[in-house]
Amino acid sequence: MEEKKKKVAFNIIKTDPLDKHKGFGKGALSLDNVSPVIIDVEEGEAAIDVGAMHARSIVEKGIKFLPNKDEVPDAKPYWLIWVTIDRNEEGPYYAGVTACEMTINREIRRGYKSLPEHVNRMDKSLKRQIIVSHMDDKSKKILADFLKAHNEVLWENSPEELKNGLAVK
Repeated sequence: MEEKKKKVAFNIIKTDPLDKHKGFGKGALSLDNVSPVIIDVEEGEAAIDVGAMHARSIVEKGIKFLPNKDEVPDAKPYWLIWVTIDRNEEGPYYAGVTACEMTINREIRRGYKSLPEHVNRMDKSLKRQIIVSHMDDKSKKILADFLKAHNEVLWENSPEELKNGLAVK
């Protein structure tokens, strides 16, 4: 028997277990509503890869990451995008979207990324910030097309800051 492979999707809002709770952990951010999206710039593709939550996405496996970009020659560019979903009066929307650069050279099994940047950008996404201005136009278009295709309602309900930030001139 062949089972259908479950399509990976964004984590949609769950009820808050700390709702009306005033004790320990109140105000802590939940990772339930954030999903990592990997953009392969050269291939023009974007995909959700939950392995990236622990730096174990498909593109990161088997790669030793170095803190200096110059130490990774002929590297292929990628973006790790932290996408946080929230809900308001209009419905669910893309609330936080932050981008982190990553380059990988598979042949030499080396890559570049700034782990502190990745962690800080995930935190900023959870705090409903939009940080995409440093992305190249091709990558912005890939991400915008992916977010629209994934869920048009989420895109339509999203803030203008995100739509303008991903608009390609």
